[in-house]
Amino acid sequence: MGALFGTDGIRGAANSYPMDAMTAFALGQALTHVIHPVHRPPVVVIGKDTRISGYMLESALEAGITSMGGIVHMLGVLPTPGIAYITQSMRADAGFVVSASHNPYQDNGIKVFGSDGFKLSDAQEAEIERLMLSGELANLTPPAAKMGRAYRLDDVLGRYIVFLKNSFPRSLRLDGVKIAMDVANGAAYRVAPAVYRELGADVHVINDDPNGFNINADAGAMYPEVLAKVVREIGAQVGFAYDGDADRLVAVDETGQVVGGDQILLINALELKRQQRLTNNAVVSTVMSNLGFRVACEEYGITNYAAQVGDRYVLELMKEVGAVIGGEDSGHTIFLRRHTTGDGILSSLQLLTCMLQREQPLSVLKQAMQVYPQTLLNVDVARKPNLDEVPEVVAAIAAATGELGSHGRVLVRYSGTQQLCRVMVEGPTLAETEAHATAIADAIRNAIGV
Repeated sequence: MGALFGTDGIRGAANSYPMDAMTAFALGQALTHVIHPVHRPPVVVIGKDTRISGYMLESALEAGITSMGGIVHMLGVLPTPGIAYITQSMRADAGFVVSASHNPYQDNGIKVFGSDGFKLSDAQEAEIERLMLSGELANLTPPAAKMGRAYRLDDVLGRYIVFLKNSFPRSLRLDGVKIAMDVANGAAYRVAPAVYRELGADVHVINDDPNGFNINADAGAMYPEVLAKVVREIGAQVGFAYDGDADRLVAVDETGQVVGGDQILLINALELKRQQRLTNNAVVSTVMSNLGFRVACEEYGITNYAAQVGDRYVLELMKEVGAVIGGEDSGHTIFLRRHTTGDGILSSLQLLTCMLQREQPLSVLKQAMQVYPQTLLNVDVARKPNLDEVPEVVAAIAAATGELGSHGRVLVRYSGTQQLCRVMVEGPTLAETEAHATAIADAIRNAIGV
């Protein structure tokens, strides 16, 4: 990726480069210049999650867009997939999302959706980045008479709620269904409970009091054990945990056991196959997906394609192979017939649809896949050299791979959004995966760690 854009937009510590007001202003200017239609001002929407730094960044983006003659519609707090939907439904030329997804409040990020609701291409991001870094923007601003305006939209929550409800079969209702929900003090804190209550569910919500600083703090999809305890305590039929911008879902079954993204993906793929709606008999996962997912796909006669990590790469491969469903174990699931991006609330509605149509609890549906023991470790790194050129790391990976043989696998990669190296090991027992992952992590830490 480029100097600014990573695998999911631009991200960093809030109020420091590149997540400062000056960079956001330049980004607003550059995007507006790149997408500017010939005969009218460009229209751009801006939405955000609940981080304290969102106020600064949305204002800076607004200033940059209007300074280049763009028309801005401010959406306020809205899940990332909701911003993608509004961008498309309003026929805006682009949509800005101010969010660092599952990261803590100290971080923030900016990503962009095009007019079609999909993320910008690498080529578009490269041109925007070139303009931001070239110093050309100061010479491209229009005269005062051609500057833009900004408006605030007040009905976007209602529009998005209707969109989500329309993804749920009209023949089904949720009367009497008890649902526990963790909204991570994030962007879904109003939308998700409203959707389920309007569908008739008995909703118990936790972590729905954002204050700018508590987003993702021991809450949401990154900490599903919190929700699991609530599910057991109140006797809920299912639990749904979203992350800060609500583009991912981790579920909890009625027994209090966590159900991850790979399992959710397989359950939905099998239901599509049962309905003869699994186009090309294909499902896209990632190289980080559990080994059990691939084994299950083979067992059920589903063709599984593995993409690089990142929902943009999952989407690219889905389009390439003609798949209508794909996702990551982290909880991003893309239902391409229904949306252009991963949507945690929509995913939970689709999972609940599977449960109701099959008349089976989640604890039964998840048994379609055996989850192989997996250990995932994150190592803070000072730099990101090619791992194939770090002898200590190469040796540690080779040792683990040799011992596991065909009964496991090793994947080591850098994070695309953070200064981390991720180590994933799968094997026949948890003890073996932990031992191998620790040995590799130690090698990385000794060679390039902070």
